[in-house]
Amino acid sequence: MNGMLAWIPLLPLLGFLALVTIPIFTQREPSQKLVGAIGVGSIGISAILVATIAITVFLGRAESVLTLSVWQWIHVANLQIGFSFYVDWLTLVMLMIITGVGFLIHLYSAGYMHDDPDFRRYFAYLNLFICAMLILVMADNLVLLYLGWEGVGLCSYLLIGFWYKESKNGAAAQKAFIVTRIGDTAMAIGLFLLFYEFSTLNIPQLISAASAPGVNVEIVTIATLLLLGGAVGKSAQFPLQTWLPDAMAGPTPVSALIHAATMVTAGVYLIARMHPLYLLSETAMTAVAVVGALTLLISGFSAIAQSDIKRVLAYSTISQIGYMFLALGVGAWSGAIFHLMTHAFFKALLFLSAGSVILSVHHEQNIFAMGGLYRRIPFTFVCFTIGCACLAALPFTSGFYSKDHILLSAWEYHQGVNALWIAGLLGALVTGIYSFRVLFLTFLGSEGNASSHCKDANTSVMTIPLGILAILALFGGLLAPPLRGVFGVEIDEDHSRWIEAIAIAMPLIGLFIAWKMYLYEKEAGEKRSLIMQFWFKGWGFDWLYDRLLVRPFRAITNLNHNDIIDSIYKGIAALSTQLNNALSSSQNGQIRWYLATFVVGAILFLALLVAL
Repeated sequence: MNGMLAWIPLLPLLGFLALVTIPIFTQREPSQKLVGAIGVGSIGISAILVATIAITVFLGRAESVLTLSVWQWIHVANLQIGFSFYVDWLTLVMLMIITGVGFLIHLYSAGYMHDDPDFRRYFAYLNLFICAMLILVMADNLVLLYLGWEGVGLCSYLLIGFWYKESKNGAAAQKAFIVTRIGDTAMAIGLFLLFYEFSTLNIPQLISAASAPGVNVEIVTIATLLLLGGAVGKSAQFPLQTWLPDAMAGPTPVSALIHAATMVTAGVYLIARMHPLYLLSETAMTAVAVVGALTLLISGFSAIAQSDIKRVLAYSTISQIGYMFLALGVGAWSGAIFHLMTHAFFKALLFLSAGSVILSVHHEQNIFAMGGLYRRIPFTFVCFTIGCACLAALPFTSGFYSKDHILLSAWEYHQGVNALWIAGLLGALVTGIYSFRVLFLTFLGSEGNASSHCKDANTSVMTIPLGILAILALFGGLLAPPLRGVFGVEIDEDHSRWIEAIAIAMPLIGLFIAWKMYLYEKEAGEKRSLIMQFWFKGWGFDWLYDRLLVRPFRAITNLNHNDIIDSIYKGIAALSTQLNNALSSSQNGQIRWYLATFVVGAILFLALLVAL
């Protein structure tokens, strides 16, 4: 069974290699059916392998662990790094999300991208993306994890800028790549500090060392804060959240994959995986919780002001990841992973439903140009409604169970009313508003300009993933009991009913506000005040970073453009050019010139011999 582990990331990698090399060997472009079979099939088989391992090894066994060492990768003094995999319950949950939801997104993509001329390139990138994420979560050491970490960063760059012929798409890809590199640099420094303190980067050994006496808490605090910096960048949390809304430049299924199953969940996984180290530092735990609380509010209010259907969902992702960080910061490890799982279901459903809407209205994304679409695309309407209900955490949806656990944990963290709990409640209210705002403006009310030209673009290969995700989004809350063993922590059910009642009331109040503002009094809801414009622009973070960082950096580079180093290199190049011109003039084709040169050279050679 251990040998099966290698095939889980290897199959997507083989799919990528096959899609890249087939045209080289066949001298022609493969058919879309073949590309789809390779791209979708490789992920599907990986998902089957994961399901097999889950049933045969992990089901009913809370302490199950699988390991596999493929080869010794790095061996330098105390640094022993193997290309090795480590799978426990936490890894297994991530594997099921990545391969399961990833497979459904791949299947949907076969229909969504059917008319795209770069169909093969798209699936090649998608397979590589899944492979990198699988390596990230299966790694048994932080160096291999970092390899997968950088891999998902590269793939996100390739997929966000997939339609690279439009300059804005390339700019969005560059922004995502550069902003996340800031966090990645912090994370790399954190790895150095961990190795300095523990003399290992093996994850199980680090977890064991965290409970040993004599640990330098100050170094661990700095290291975990630096790891938090990496998580903040990859998961688009405050203050590095600015790249994710612009990442909507890529194809919609790519957005679903990034938001639901791969890149933005990586930061949550990193902190959850290293949680024994975070428990050593109250400062680091508080920082994680505060980052999550700030992010869920900032992004939630921004989502209320957006007019692009994909940007609404993008800000909602940032906000929901903020809830996961809040959960991690208050020690609700199982709650964070549970919400990560339910979020994967309903966010993939929402993005894929949004993709069907965009195709049906001929690539219009402005929700104010839509309206009344429930009559024209009823199946998509049902799926989107389920997704919005789960996102808002309405009672008995999967989102309700996972978010309720987070809010309860925030309450219990300080044994009563506290800022983190209040932030979570306010976020629940805001989530209810923007979730049903986008639903009402897109599907209900009077028809807009885009709605009148709507034609259902769903094909069977697109409806199947939507239907499966809708079921998972509705009933994913039933998976809570198995997740209680992920960290060996039971969910506390002994709490005041009024706390739960408040958590239930918040999204319902948000639903009512959205109905009143954007359906009952739609014209009032469309008016954009100064505060709404501020939220629309993401609280001005792009403007601030442009003036504090981007413009000064460009000014410095312009000043340094003609520095002495460049002058030296240019001088060497110019000298080489002059010498070339001088020597090449001697090659004139005249024999007497060659003989004279030979004689002069011989005389000089003899003179040197005599002198020596």
